[in-house]
Amino acid sequence: SLASTAITCFTRGLDLRKETEEVLCPANCPLWQFYVFGDGVYASLSSICGAAIHRGVITNAGGAVRVQTLPGQENYPAVNANGIQSQVLTRWASSFSVTRTKNTALEAVGRSVSTARPATGKRPKKPLDKKAGNKDCKADIAFLIDGSYNIGQRRFNLQKNFVGKVAVMLGIGTEGPHVGVVQASEHPKIEFYLKNFTAAKEVLFAIKELGFRGGNSNTGKALKHTAQKFFSLENGARKGIPKIIVVFLDGWPSDDIEEAGIVAREFGVNVFIVSVAKPTTEELGMVQDIGFVDKAVCQNNGFFSYQMPTWFGTTKYVKPLVQKLCSHEQMLCSKTCYNSVNIGFLIDGSSSVGDSNFRLVLEFISNVAKAFEISDIGSKIAAVQFTYDQRTEFSFTDYTTKEKVLSAIRNIRYMSGGTATGDAISFTTRNVFGPMKDGPNKNFLVILTDGQSYDDVRGPAAAAQKAGITVFSVGVAWAPLDDLKDMASEPRESHTFFTREFTGLEQMVPDIIRGICKDFLDSKQ
Repeated sequence: SLASTAITCFTRGLDLRKETEEVLCPANCPLWQFYVFGDGVYASLSSICGAAIHRGVITNAGGAVRVQTLPGQENYPAVNANGIQSQVLTRWASSFSVTRTKNTALEAVGRSVSTARPATGKRPKKPLDKKAGNKDCKADIAFLIDGSYNIGQRRFNLQKNFVGKVAVMLGIGTEGPHVGVVQASEHPKIEFYLKNFTAAKEVLFAIKELGFRGGNSNTGKALKHTAQKFFSLENGARKGIPKIIVVFLDGWPSDDIEEAGIVAREFGVNVFIVSVAKPTTEELGMVQDIGFVDKAVCQNNGFFSYQMPTWFGTTKYVKPLVQKLCSHEQMLCSKTCYNSVNIGFLIDGSSSVGDSNFRLVLEFISNVAKAFEISDIGSKIAAVQFTYDQRTEFSFTDYTTKEKVLSAIRNIRYMSGGTATGDAISFTTRNVFGPMKDGPNKNFLVILTDGQSYDDVRGPAAAAQKAGITVFSVGVAWAPLDDLKDMASEPRESHTFFTREFTGLEQMVPDIIRGICKDFLDSKQ
């Protein structure tokens, strides 16, 4: 019979490698530390033992559980059961269910075979994985440690120990998380970058060697500096991987931290704050801004702030923090307007435009597209040309690099014909945006036209907006302002553009990009 694998309180569904596996949960797991998403069907991000207790398969006395891997789904619900409050998750790539094991004799076997090793007694060969690290935890992390007089030398050393433990448990490796350290004091100092070490041993050694600087705790200054300078590609940041800053704060910052939080969000960095020794009632008078944590974190939803009462006995806080840092889906601030939008261009190919002006339109589109980070996990571009007829030049999934998109735009051939803008909007909503509607990106449509449409534009534009597409209208020459305003999203003034000459398109590029980013940020709030 199957021997069951002993697991920890925190082993997640995604840590298992088999379709169905029998596992053994330990006794006395701390219920409040469990992360469980869903009910009955659990996102694989969930703790297995937590899910099993939630489901009533075992109690907190532990025991054997059968875990079945299931496909991912949307909308895992939050349900309170058996002392555990599960959480909502919009979507996740895989799930699992938990049931009682058939055979109770397993428990006895399971206890003696504490780690699931082949019975031959030979150690399985797995040297390669160690180097790769924990592939399920993709993150580039800066630990911003407190080096101020607030913390002092002794607690500074305890802080280093804690950061070391977190770094080890993360599973640092070439394909796993990468970390670096910045020390905040009077002036910030980057101690080491993401690219300097890719093995936990080296990182631990580097952390042990850190010297205490002292000075005011200018956390705001350090946070801003880290957000702007630390995550460059030449310093080892990786494309498409969440950027995280974990700010350790003993007491409170001596400077303003709110502006730094805004800068970090603009740079697509997820800020966590680990606050230790919260200011006492007597000390609150000395704190510049009592709400400093809420203003600096990525989002004030409870997920990004973490509290420890003191620097002593912090071991039990390591694992829950690591689980947060590895929750890829929760990194809401990784999404910036540059890497999380779909922009469709609807191009008027009617005979009044003419060949040379059509080139200027294509140049305009290229210049807007160029500003975005186009990739299979980033932003996407599509183009449709219309006369009385419509032609999809390329759809959102055709090209996943900036070079290919720009070359596809250059190769668009001018059609020449009539103008049926309304029909073209309906065609684009259905055929180009339709397949993207459940995707993670926000949808934008930029309509370029130089004249009156032969059909109604108001109905189709309203339908596009109802389908979640934000519409910008760009008119040239004879395009009637009423039509442009009727097509544009609210507020219409900021979504409607007009120029007499095609040469005036160039000046509008920054305004369109800014408009898209503003709408993107507003939709996130």
